[in-house]
Amino acid sequence: MHQAPQHLLQALHEVIPDCELLAQQLPDCPVSLWLIPPVFPTDRLDDEVIRRIWNDTPYWIFCWASGLAMAQWLLAEPEHVKDKVVLDFGAGSGVVAIAAKLAGARRVICCDIDPISLAACRENALINQVELEYLDDLYQSETVDVLLAADVLYDQCNRYFLDEFLKFAPEVWVADSRVKNFSHPQYQKIDERSATTWPDLDESKEFRNVSFYKTI
Repeated sequence: MHQAPQHLLQALHEVIPDCELLAQQLPDCPVSLWLIPPVFPTDRLDDEVIRRIWNDTPYWIFCWASGLAMAQWLLAEPEHVKDKVVLDFGAGSGVVAIAAKLAGARRVICCDIDPISLAACRENALINQVELEYLDDLYQSETVDVLLAADVLYDQCNRYFLDEFLKFAPEVWVADSRVKNFSHPQYQKIDERSATTWPDLDESKEFRNVSFYKTI
């Protein structure tokens, strides 16, 4: 039985008091992550807590649908990353990075501007017994073989990253369930998979359809 890391619990409690962290294996995926419990006591949340969740969302406490779908895909089709240097942009919990390493990537770099997310990536790498590298600024990155980005386009302001990614890798894969009319001359839709954010947020069905886009 793993003991929840105190620094992660403390960061979580600053947003959601009295919430636990549990090491959970993901659905249809051999990766385990520190996440909030599947049965989440929403009835005990006051308005201030809900405001903090929206304004300071600790993204690492969930495995978002696009991240789960990308992790499942990497483990089913490891040839995309095997023996390659991979960067997971907006790593969050590190699920995609961990899956890439398990799929045989030579090196995997977790990139996230949130120091708590990078701390969560480290702890999640430990419980999956994989070695990752950590970076808080994409613009400090070396050129890599493959750049992976799951669920990072939810904010319109982030769309410019689609161009920025091209500077860092010859091959970019984006997994997204939020953008309705994805259109970019350098990317084409390759695949679509179904996945659920875990713990399940009971999101509408449209957010469970994850589209995969790859650079042309």
